Amino acid sequence: MRHLLSVLCMTGLFICMLLFPKNTFQGASSGLILWFNTVLPTLLPFIILSNLLIRTGAIDLIARVTSPVLCRLFRVSPYGSFAVLIGFLCGCPMGGKITADLLNMNYISEEEGRYLLSFCNNTSPMFIISYIIWQNLNRSAMTLPLLSITLSAPVLLSFIFRFLYRIPKDVSRHSRPYSPAHSQDLAGALDTCIMNGFETITRIGGYIILFSICICLIGQLPVRIPLLKSLILPSLELTNGVTLICQSSLPASAKILQTLTLAAFGGWCAAAQTKSMIRDTSLPFLPYIAEKLATASVTSLLIYGYLLLC
Repeated sequence: MRHLLSVLCMTGLFICMLLFPKNTFQGASSGLILWFNTVLPTLLPFIILSNLLIRTGAIDLIARVTSPVLCRLFRVSPYGSFAVLIGFLCGCPMGGKITADLLNMNYISEEEGRYLLSFCNNTSPMFIISYIIWQNLNRSAMTLPLLSITLSAPVLLSFIFRFLYRIPKDVSRHSRPYSPAHSQDLAGALDTCIMNGFETITRIGGYIILFSICICLIGQLPVRIPLLKSLILPSLELTNGVTLICQSSLPASAKILQTLTLAAFGGWCAAAQTKSMIRDTSLPFLPYIAEKLATASVTSLLIYGYLLLC
């Protein structure tokens, strides 16, 4: 049944692309520009560098610096604290990729990998600040509270997820030891990390282009369904979704609530990218989606409460 549904969806998309070549071109162009101008220069250097840190063993130094605070707060291993740092600062799907890399190289256990994926694959703070709050919402005076609320939701839920995944209090004693055999010299690892970085960023670009085409095609449907235009369509891809919400006729408070809720979820394009990052691991995808939806729900409640008090 699932395979049949996938076949029907892909066939329908192919037919729509043939029937509406102009809209397909517009969607592909906007997705390509977004990837080339924003995602490529933003993520590629971090992907290459994070790969180098893991493969050369330099992650040991990062782990020593971050573990005193992050290990105690999130109940993760020293190497898991590196995934938390990257996941909160660099944005989705970097949290998922780093978690998968650490798991594949036996830095962390499978249980810790599932726990890390539940809360550390988030939208970049710089994207929230510059693109959502400043550029689209025009609420620079509310930058600090809105950013704090959006980032606090996954932190709060991590206290629940750690019990669901039965993470021990002293996880470092239960984590897999680091094997020096993984460490490579810089010259030997550089080419591998660069090629891995370009493969990863190309996959991300493919998903962005595909979802941008879907947004453009669905937006041309001759139907008037408020739920389609206000909720389903923006949820497909975060960057385009924020623009659609902020250009709508919704009240200002509703725009704030919906855009930051979408940022907490990340959009279905980011979910597809994350699935691509973890496909070579044993990390499950459906629980991750449920956890991101829970994060979005908590974020919406916190934002709603804040707007009531303002």
